Amino acid sequence: MTPSRKPSLDSRLALHVMLPLILTWAIGAAVTVTVANVFTQQAFDRSLLDDAHLLASRVALGRDGRLALTLSSNDMNTLLFDQDETEYFAVLAPGGALVAGHPGLPAGNGEHAVEFSDLHYQGSDLRGVTLRLDAPAPFRVVFAQTTATRSRLLERLVTYSMTAQALLLLALAWWLRRAISADLAPLDALQHALDQRDASDLTPVPAGLTEGASSRDVERLGQAVNALLARLGVSIRAQQEFSGNVAHELRTPLAGIRALADYGLSQARPEVWREQLQAIVRSQARASHLIDQLLALALADEAASRLRLEPVALDEVARDVVLQSLPRADAAGVDLGASGLERPLTVLANAALVEGLLVNLLDNALRYGRGVPGRRPMVTVELALRADAGPRAGPVLSVIDNGPGLAPQERQRLLRRWAQGPKGERLGEGAGLGLAIVARYAELLHARFELADGRDGQGLRASVVFAAHAIRPRTADASGMPPMVLPPLAPPRAVGNGEKQVKQL
Repeated sequence: MTPSRKPSLDSRLALHVMLPLILTWAIGAAVTVTVANVFTQQAFDRSLLDDAHLLASRVALGRDGRLALTLSSNDMNTLLFDQDETEYFAVLAPGGALVAGHPGLPAGNGEHAVEFSDLHYQGSDLRGVTLRLDAPAPFRVVFAQTTATRSRLLERLVTYSMTAQALLLLALAWWLRRAISADLAPLDALQHALDQRDASDLTPVPAGLTEGASSRDVERLGQAVNALLARLGVSIRAQQEFSGNVAHELRTPLAGIRALADYGLSQARPEVWREQLQAIVRSQARASHLIDQLLALALADEAASRLRLEPVALDEVARDVVLQSLPRADAAGVDLGASGLERPLTVLANAALVEGLLVNLLDNALRYGRGVPGRRPMVTVELALRADAGPRAGPVLSVIDNGPGLAPQERQRLLRRWAQGPKGERLGEGAGLGLAIVARYAELLHARFELADGRDGQGLRASVVFAAHAIRPRTADASGMPPMVLPPLAPPRAVGNGEKQVKQL
């Protein structure tokens, strides 16, 4: 992969912070220069005005009635002395005639008593003030000086101020870059740790990489990465377990099918062929059933993190499964009935999982719920509210048979995968996954799976107990009509009447 030329996150964050700071600094610098220029000029203008008033105080009327400046040479030198600047003045009569001072010095043309202005005189830029007085006779005093001192003072003020601000800005930029880099260091460590990992390494990221971060966002990122790795680990383990189980469990039925086919091909009699083909069909059915169970377990393990529970009509799902199982029950010689399905009952669950666990319970009951001498095999699907749980009783979906049942010490063992009971081992059917699938489905539905004695202590009752808070009232469908309540299931009266039972359902 070609490295990206995009800037790093810390560079972008520093840029986003520094650009407003630099813009603020520039605006502040402009304001500082403007304010400094205004106040510096006001200070120098005040000095000019004081000198102009001093000069005006020495203007008087002579004996001839004309205006005259009564300053000695020493006083004039003192007034006009400045170590750095050159000063100019002029005293003008009302008509503009020069009374004393520098001829041609520009004067203000306004009518204000005091007027400051920028002047140009004898090739120099000056700052001057024009002072208008009416006593002892109307006259004007113009006092001006060069601006070198003011300019140097303003330059020094701006230079020192801007330099200090620039240094502070650079220090702030350095501190921000270090602080941002320190805050983002856990991200770099996390990226480096993930870059160095092998594709098969799904162990959690060490907590120390992100828990020491200064912000909770980095911690949450580390937790999200670990949660993702955990979900991937569950999915990959389910796939590996599925592939390993398939490879291990299918070896025997496939070898048996191959042996049956080879034996049939070596014989010349058609009746042997037929017998071998029937055996192949049975072996293939067993292998298909095993694959379906393995897939169900793998999908259940993978769906654990993203399962959505929604309202499911238990009575309708149970009714559909019973209808689908009637032909098989007829073929197996089992009376299949139902009880309690006349009551509409909706719970928070998943329709596919409810159907899957009921199918597996019926499959186990039809396989192993018969074989007791003198007792007609019967299997009943029952939907009820637990009577001993009070008004908030949870719904119970049960499959009850009157077969040989299970000893109490065997029930917990058979909930584990690949565990078979004595009858299953004798019949050579199944792989010991049916009850494990039901237990896993019940766990995903936040329900409880129980095994107990059947009616009158005969057979086995396999029950899935849903949580009481999972019950949901049945609501009208999108058409606005109330939900349809189907007629109750009646238990079948005889074996071999599957068509009649379907009509009755």
